[in-house]
Amino acid sequence: MADALAPALGLSSAETATVLATATLAPSVHNTQPWAFRTTPELIELHADRARRLPVADPDDTELRLSLGAALFTLRLALGARGIRTAVTLFPDRDRPDLVAQVRHGGPASTAPELRRLLDAVPRRHTNRWPFRDEPVTVPEEHALRRAAAVEEALLHVVRDPVQRAELSRLAGVAHRRQTADPAFRAELARWTGGGPGRPDGVPLRVAGPAPAPQDRWVLRDFAAGAAHERAPGADFEDEPLVAVLVPHRVGPGAEVRAGEALQRVLLTATADGLAVSFLSQLIEVPEAREELRRVIGAVRPPLAVLRVGHGWPTPRTPRRPVPVRREETPAP
Repeated sequence: MADALAPALGLSSAETATVLATATLAPSVHNTQPWAFRTTPELIELHADRARRLPVADPDDTELRLSLGAALFTLRLALGARGIRTAVTLFPDRDRPDLVAQVRHGGPASTAPELRRLLDAVPRRHTNRWPFRDEPVTVPEEHALRRAAAVEEALLHVVRDPVQRAELSRLAGVAHRRQTADPAFRAELARWTGGGPGRPDGVPLRVAGPAPAPQDRWVLRDFAAGAAHERAPGADFEDEPLVAVLVPHRVGPGAEVRAGEALQRVLLTATADGLAVSFLSQLIEVPEAREELRRVIGAVRPPLAVLRVGHGWPTPRTPRRPVPVRREETPAP
């Protein structure tokens, strides 16, 4: 891998490869890993890989940009651990819309203990699609998650009100049924979930978890890949997970990338604190559900992610492909 990458930002080829491999441990919807990188001595470029987009579930590429933002935040962490303060420019070239970010050396950096703690959590973070323990998230843990979002200029709204929670549960069910009634959605879902060993992307059966029962109100789409599994005794999902909604402060593609950075900081904070997280993506992907969700929680901006958070049992993580490299030259000014 090191031979395929130009050294960047004062790092060797091997160090650059290691930093980018860390960045690819970021989350992405269905584990599509929709990113690619290009390196020069002066910069690291983060590109969208549109061959990995989800045109049915994510036609506007909102979740794609969230995934790219998560990879960008992880890249920033990895570079910071090597003493590099990053200077990031989002969407620097209007003629290359798939060029999402350019990262340059912004001077020396000293890694704060909190950032080192988050970096240590990167290889342990993964979406936990299995039942959580009936152990509530504590107030300090909740505050840490909200603070993590705020540091990256986003709001994490924790849904506590019983009426709001009941409405969100209902909306999730309606959105799930709408999606699964669409043959194109089912085909897209099948493309990315339920694969066997050896595939370097997607959600394999071994991590999908048991199929939810009718009483499991908060888990639906995440488990489509495991629907063929028999339901294990005692595998009911928790009744009252912490449900949190990520809301950006602004709108537009750049804001969605920044929200992805906030999302990854929240997820890594959760991992560092021993918490497990999965997503209620149907509430974001179905436009009517997303707008109703915004109205229910009183958000000014449309929400970009809905998280189910709790104390989970150990589960396997999804696979990762080798670092994808872009080779095109930067156009002359």
